[in-house]
Amino acid sequence: MRSVTVLGAGSWGTALAVHLGRVGHDVRLWARDPSLVAEMALRRANAVYLPDITLPSSVAVTHDLRDAVSDAELVVSTIPSHGCRDVVRRAAPLLRPRAVVVSATKGLEVETMLRVSEIIAQEIGPSHPIVVLSGPSFAVEVARERPTAVLVASQDAPAIELVQHEFRGPYFRLYASDDVIGVEIGGALKNIIAIAAGVVEGLGLGHNALAALITRGLAELTRLACAAGGRRETLAGLSGLGDLVLTCTGALSRNRHVGIELARGRELRDILAGMKMVAEGVRTTKAALELGAKYGVELPIATQMGEVLGGRTDVKTAIAALMLRPQRAESERAASS
Repeated sequence: MRSVTVLGAGSWGTALAVHLGRVGHDVRLWARDPSLVAEMALRRANAVYLPDITLPSSVAVTHDLRDAVSDAELVVSTIPSHGCRDVVRRAAPLLRPRAVVVSATKGLEVETMLRVSEIIAQEIGPSHPIVVLSGPSFAVEVARERPTAVLVASQDAPAIELVQHEFRGPYFRLYASDDVIGVEIGGALKNIIAIAAGVVEGLGLGHNALAALITRGLAELTRLACAAGGRRETLAGLSGLGDLVLTCTGALSRNRHVGIELARGRELRDILAGMKMVAEGVRTTKAALELGAKYGVELPIATQMGEVLGGRTDVKTAIAALMLRPQRAESERAASS
């Protein structure tokens, strides 16, 4: 049994805390909101995000950051990308020496274009191994013990092995990778493509259009990941194609939901105001486009979603713009020859 802390008591943080408690660990689940902590401690459930999932007795809930992280061997961050830096900065001086930090957030920091593991590394320094956890994984399905396969990525092989060993369960399988860049770019950009998939769904454009969007979306995120230093084969795996398919087609996808509601004519601010959980793709789009510009990579789907999210065009015009782009060879190699 290890001492594990999960930072963030949203749906994903709660699901991971429940899972880690079930597989035998002593877990502390940290939440920023004292009232949420008090309610969870009383109900032994997260009524806001996972109301039908009971917290194991091995999971304690706290809003005291020092109490949460000071003795933890593994610290799992599920804080949304826009709040990650502040929480990790406060937690950094409290960490146990050589504690392994697991980043389970998919997104980019808007102000810096940094991946989440880069944010964490800046704040905690080189003395703590960082492992990225990503892949096709709806929180509620993990909490309900549905079979799930994810990817863990790091440059630190012993840290990968530790996370694989301590997180594995009868319904939770972890594959390994050293391609941190590819894994995080795939996890971040698939949320943008999922918004576009929601638009396709909301406009009733059919299965042909959705299949085309997912396929070209995969090409888009692969181009950017490779330009940033990732490997093409990573994007064909769980953290690329796998996560992309789930987020673009699953009814539980928050980003897909945003696209559906935009296609129905609702204003973005109203959609977001009615959501309990964060749709990372909304914030990530701006950072992804800036990252594309940095590396000279064309991101047509993200560009059109940026126009829609910024209120500069409507969804039908955005889809038409994608369809009317100049035709080209499918493979990157043929297109450049």
